[in-house]
Amino acid sequence: MPSPIALTSPPRQESIFKKKRSPSYLAAMRSAQSYLIALSEADARARVRDSASTTSTTVLSLSSSPTTSSEDTVLNDTPYDNSDGLAYPITPPTSEQVVSADHLQFGFCANERYRYTSAHKAGTKFKDAHEQDPPYYILLTTYLGYLFLICVGHLRDFFGKRFHPTFYRHLLPFDGYAPLNSDFDSFYTRRLKARIDDCFSAPVTGVPGRTIMLLDRESKDYNNTFSLTGTTTRGLNISSYNYLGFAQAQGGCADAVEEGLRRFGISTCGARLEGGTSELHVTAEALVARFVGHEDALISSMGFATNSTIIPALVSKGCLLISDELNHASIRYGARLSSANVRMFKHNNMESLESLLREVISQGQPKTHRPWKKILLVVEGLYSMEGTLVNLPGIMELKKKYKFYLFVDEAHSIGAIGPNGRGVADYFGVNPRSIDILMGTFTKSFGAAGGYVAGSKALISRLRLRGHGSVHPSQLPTWMDLPPSLRDGSEGRMRLQRLAFNARYLSRGLAKLGFITYGHTDSPIVPLLIFNTGKMCVFHRMMRARKTPIVVVVVAYPATPLVLSRVRFCVSAAHTKDDIDTVLGACDEIGDVLDLKHLPGERWPLERIMDNATELVNMED
Repeated sequence: MPSPIALTSPPRQESIFKKKRSPSYLAAMRSAQSYLIALSEADARARVRDSASTTSTTVLSLSSSPTTSSEDTVLNDTPYDNSDGLAYPITPPTSEQVVSADHLQFGFCANERYRYTSAHKAGTKFKDAHEQDPPYYILLTTYLGYLFLICVGHLRDFFGKRFHPTFYRHLLPFDGYAPLNSDFDSFYTRRLKARIDDCFSAPVTGVPGRTIMLLDRESKDYNNTFSLTGTTTRGLNISSYNYLGFAQAQGGCADAVEEGLRRFGISTCGARLEGGTSELHVTAEALVARFVGHEDALISSMGFATNSTIIPALVSKGCLLISDELNHASIRYGARLSSANVRMFKHNNMESLESLLREVISQGQPKTHRPWKKILLVVEGLYSMEGTLVNLPGIMELKKKYKFYLFVDEAHSIGAIGPNGRGVADYFGVNPRSIDILMGTFTKSFGAAGGYVAGSKALISRLRLRGHGSVHPSQLPTWMDLPPSLRDGSEGRMRLQRLAFNARYLSRGLAKLGFITYGHTDSPIVPLLIFNTGKMCVFHRMMRARKTPIVVVVVAYPATPLVLSRVRFCVSAAHTKDDIDTVLGACDEIGDVLDLKHLPGERWPLERIMDNATELVNMED
């Protein structure tokens, strides 16, 4: 099927009922029917596949060969079958950090032109991410779509309770018991989300690296239940928080983990020290503190628990916690547990924050108007749903003026941005010790598990309640035999520069194609706005049904506002420039079919974007 490429959007000033469509747009609409028919046929073939088969059909397969049953294809001298567009034959570069990796887990890219250093230009003003509104007819049709679904859902509930009461037993009084969940509480889940449940929580297996293996499933009861078909589909993974590409089954990091388990075991993790902390914990905490630039650090078992348990230890009754309105649920949960007063300000809006600070400082505590015991401002370095970076320079100016404590959650920014990968402080050139508490996780960029907080020695000791009696090492354990490229940081710099290039290329490429995206161009999270929920699920299915399947994450209400449904691309250093080209090409084609290109301004054809990728990345904001 030819790829319908629309270079210009239809006129937006005319009435939607009298709008004249361009020839390319009309061609895209005619091709939509054939595309959906092909998608339906592919799904039908998937349903009748032999359950004993371990790979997908040729159309949906991304294994290196249609008859290959192994999950991963290791780079060797055997020619690659490029039918899937992923395992293409190349000559690997001579650098050891890529030769030792499987190409399906970490893509080889020796071209030094495809590198970029992520950093805020010193002396320039930080620019807020501009959120472009769609045409009014998009908002109107989105609201009408929700209205239609709600009306139909209530009609089905009304007649279903009377003619099929057995299906509604869990929502009706039964045997003297009231229903645990009312039909109102579960209405959205049953009548709206259930229609697109095939787009969420897809089971996977193996390493979520450059590609990911999906376990195929089907539903015979309209998404109420799913059953595995026994087959798998490998897709290009643009959905995981694998920012630096360390989700690999091979390489120096994987070898170090294996050696650590062999030496210390899974549960004991070395000799126990005072307070229940092991030798490995002490080493890891010292390395974290050294990496982020603080005196000391405290490691927790998981990122969510770090926020929800550390925040109550920092503030309590009589304190004020100021939170960005888009902060993560773990921060909100920790704020509720703390018993402190909580106030919110508009997302990344320094005028709103300063106005709030003036009010709360002048008024003091409610009723008594006594001064606050302490004021703690909690923000995120990189907001995972919006792709926006915190305005750290603006916050630091307010911090000097109003004397509050600052807590920065760097779950997504640590290891992902900055010339050295040390988060927003590194990106903006701010001294990390001027930030009172730096929080982060190991689950995104570092491909591990757990979370940490870093700060002054006195603060971390207070959070521990008592310090541990051990000398903090300043280097890796001697038994950890990492490759030289990992020890000297050259591989880390390479991955950071590849990640920065991929992020800017995808973000700017989508904008030049005419898509509305959110966030900053240096963010590895690139949200593409879909608006209409029906288009969102079709976009997801079309991306997966391509010859080279692309696995994406779609997000809708209540995780986003009602009319701001989106696709959230998560870029990785494991992706090559060709991978980003594949994503751009798929978005370009599907965007024409579904009428998703609503960004005003100059548009480039796909070929121009691909040929001028380096110039596009290096353009000034």
